[in-house]
Amino acid sequence: MPKYKLKDVINKDKLEEILKKFSEATGLAAIIADKDGVNITAPSKFTNHCNLVRSTEKGRKYCYLSDAKLGKLSLQKGGPATSVCHCELVDLAAPLVVEGQCLGYILCGQVFLKPPDEEKIERARKRAINFGIDPDLYLKSFLEIEIVPEKYIYTAGEMLHIISNYIIELGINRLFQERLLEETKRRSEYENAIKSLELKALQSQVNPHFLFNTLNTAARLAYLENANKTAEIIYSLANLLHYSLRNLNQLVTLKEEISCIKYYLYIQQIRYKDHIKASIDVPEELEKYLIPVMSLQPLVENAIVHGLEKKKEGGEVKINAYEKNSDIYIEIIDDGIGIEEKMIKILKQSKEAIDGHTTGLGIYNVDLRIKRYFGQMYGLNIESKLGEGTKVTVKIPKKVER
Repeated sequence: MPKYKLKDVINKDKLEEILKKFSEATGLAAIIADKDGVNITAPSKFTNHCNLVRSTEKGRKYCYLSDAKLGKLSLQKGGPATSVCHCELVDLAAPLVVEGQCLGYILCGQVFLKPPDEEKIERARKRAINFGIDPDLYLKSFLEIEIVPEKYIYTAGEMLHIISNYIIELGINRLFQERLLEETKRRSEYENAIKSLELKALQSQVNPHFLFNTLNTAARLAYLENANKTAEIIYSLANLLHYSLRNLNQLVTLKEEISCIKYYLYIQQIRYKDHIKASIDVPEELEKYLIPVMSLQPLVENAIVHGLEKKKEGGEVKINAYEKNSDIYIEIIDDGIGIEEKMIKILKQSKEAIDGHTTGLGIYNVDLRIKRYFGQMYGLNIESKLGEGTKVTVKIPKKVER
């Protein structure tokens, strides 16, 4: 893998937006730093105390050293790690690693696990003098630091670890796509290279809104109950992201595709509670047949986001499958708000149509990939009535050899 610098890989504006949403959801300060602890992004929800310390040259230097030390600790651990900074606040770091290469760290925290005692307060007063800061002003900001449970820090850290590495994967993919495009323009295989690039781009489009809707849900659960259900939602998200990273050229079994849908539905049902119901009825004897990876999840998501989410009283999405002659039919049925006939044509025929929130894969792309694999007689059929709901039928052949 080529040697990348973190500032070349990330989209700074988008990453700062993501960190802002993370801080809003968890209440934790967050920042991206390179391997030396130097800040790459603007601070997100930094405490008054830390802003005060970093306003001095000596304090800023010590902060960078603390961040770098904690980052290296997380790299050695292979995941989120916590430590006490030079100002005796608890911080957490997660390494940004792609194919064995550490590009930097995401850091968050700036909290206490318990109220500071008299000795810690006295040490804080001495630090203020050392930094050249008014001791009373320093102590005031020091005693304003939030106190949170240790379990909550680790729960947020696990989620941060998943998201941080995925962010870098997206950045590497983006650079790869840009360089591949430049190279293929100088060669005669321009058309084939573009097809490959389009697939890679589709694979890497994970919408931050979905990630942080899920993050908000996980953060609320962490406050309201023990970590069991939080662990389940993080587990479901991790598996969904891992599945979405698979090569879009792959064929997978219907069983694997249904597993992906179950992870997605679990997250959405935690988020929406009784507002959205779901059922899956796929006969076991059909689970062995093959389908292009990530063909069904975008259709289920479309049913929820554009059909049920906008329906005041909520509704239900059903996933059914049956065989007819030598073909398999999979139906995604919702009783949502329905789709206008002209919009159905746009969804099926336009590459610019609405993409899935989670993966960037829209109806057009799903239909196109099925036809490329199996021929023009296969693909999607959409039936809808306004105010009654929508049924999307996927037709594939009985294929078991990859």
